[in-house]
Amino acid sequence: MKIKILHILHSLEVGGLENGVVNLINRLDAGCFEHAICCIANSGAMAERIQHPVDIHEIGKGGQRDYLLPFRIARVIRRIRPDIVHTRNWGTIDGIIAAKLAGVKHLVHGEHGREATDPGGANKRRKQFRKLVSPFIARFVTVSNDLGKWLINDVGVASHKVVQIINGVDTVRFAPKMFSPSAREREGLSPDAFVIGTVGRLDPVKDHQLLIRAFALLKRSNTVQAQRLKLLIVGAGPEKDRLTQLVAELGVGDAVLMPGERRDIPGQMRNMDLFVLPSIAEGISNTILEAMATGLPVLATSVGGSSELIEDGVSGYLFPAGDVERLAALITQCLNNRELSRSLGSAARRRCEEHFSLEAMATAYARMYEDVMVPS
Repeated sequence: MKIKILHILHSLEVGGLENGVVNLINRLDAGCFEHAICCIANSGAMAERIQHPVDIHEIGKGGQRDYLLPFRIARVIRRIRPDIVHTRNWGTIDGIIAAKLAGVKHLVHGEHGREATDPGGANKRRKQFRKLVSPFIARFVTVSNDLGKWLINDVGVASHKVVQIINGVDTVRFAPKMFSPSAREREGLSPDAFVIGTVGRLDPVKDHQLLIRAFALLKRSNTVQAQRLKLLIVGAGPEKDRLTQLVAELGVGDAVLMPGERRDIPGQMRNMDLFVLPSIAEGISNTILEAMATGLPVLATSVGGSSELIEDGVSGYLFPAGDVERLAALITQCLNNRELSRSLGSAARRRCEEHFSLEAMATAYARMYEDVMVPS
């Protein structure tokens, strides 16, 4: 008998959480699990990557508060009749109420990261509500140890309900490839450029401004090496206009490429020499894992679960959030020592292969779902 899971997400637009859900659906044994998806807002581009037939239901919620939302989600749940409802992050918290209204016995809630408005998870009302609904939830799944400790120590969730399952990465799709001058030239990058890159939604929590300021600081040094630097920022989002304006104000427009949202992320990463993620807050970053699998040295802020992915000084470097000078110094170190960069990238690739496979992630989720279904 298959276990039917309803995944409740905000949407299926491009993002790390959404990528993780798609990877999970594609990897779980189709003979044992059946899936459906409910999007609080609308579906999105990530739906195209789902390899099995999956019903996707859209609620169509806009930006305004909708007090009838739990009842609208409950109607969808009654039609689907899942064994397990799996909600993710604060944006789908109404799905927990809806699942209880619809009579679902087995609930799972995932915490994958935080918003820029509450990077430390300090919002009192949200913590109180999570604790209030925790008796209804069989498992809280966190992608990082940091989020697990927060649920137990700050929110007050019983420790036996909290399980950590780290995201996996497709090490076949994301893999080092031979250097391709023509691929770079198609993107407007010269073959001899040193390309600093990042991939992700242009959102305040990702703090792309810090990366642009560090880049501009290096370009102003006017050394021969600095003139080789190019910055590639892949992604779309609400910060686009603000970041474009900052690039112009700092006078580095001729060295910064912002191609928007792209579907060819593996190819974009293979055009990079160094990957940077300057976030204010993170859960477990899929883009860090993808960069590591591609064999790139990674510089990331020491927030959330990033330190669980990167061995500082072995497969990349960690730096304090907001520290533009430290980031500039680390970029310079990688720029001036290509042997170091290659060593960091090789170690990152090995770490992905050994610890962060999609198979390990899918096995852990399958075991968790099966445990949830066992009568207590």
